Amino acid sequence: MFRFVFRFFSLFCGGPPPESVVEVMDKHGDRILRVAYSYLHNMEDAEDILQDTLIKYMQSSPDFSGPEHEKAWLITVASNLSKNKIKYNKVREADELSEELVGREEQDLAFVWEAVKQLPVKYREVVHLFYQEGYSTGEISKILDRKEATVRSDLLRARTQLKNILKEAYDFE
Repeated sequence: MFRFVFRFFSLFCGGPPPESVVEVMDKHGDRILRVAYSYLHNMEDAEDILQDTLIKYMQSSPDFSGPEHEKAWLITVASNLSKNKIKYNKVREADELSEELVGREEQDLAFVWEAVKQLPVKYREVVHLFYQEGYSTGEISKILDRKEATVRSDLLRARTQLKNILKEAYDFE
């Protein structure tokens, strides 16, 4: 049933999986797959999470106090990896192109991004993450390892500087 895992190990690890991984797979493979599938609703992604869980198991070689501890550890790892996958998919999610949008002419705002390039790096990166990538200020603070209030201040200062740059270069008010 889990041939894909064994194929993965033979391709990327140069041989069959260690005996401990085979035992974990036999005892908990179905459970890990079900947990991942319950989060992701996609069998291919759930299989990826199963593989990643087994890799984490191999990398950390945890000491368990008993079978229940082992089961709980594996379920926790699979749950966390699944949640991370959901976040990853959500950030990279794209809407289908609407027919209404195809026919509409959009204003070319390339000059704005040229003005953004003139900002200092600390302002440029928050503007890019906020407007181009769509991250919230809370998410940006985690990405850049800054306080959220600092990110909001940087955005405010960046907007002020952008307004001045655009006012000078393009006579905007």
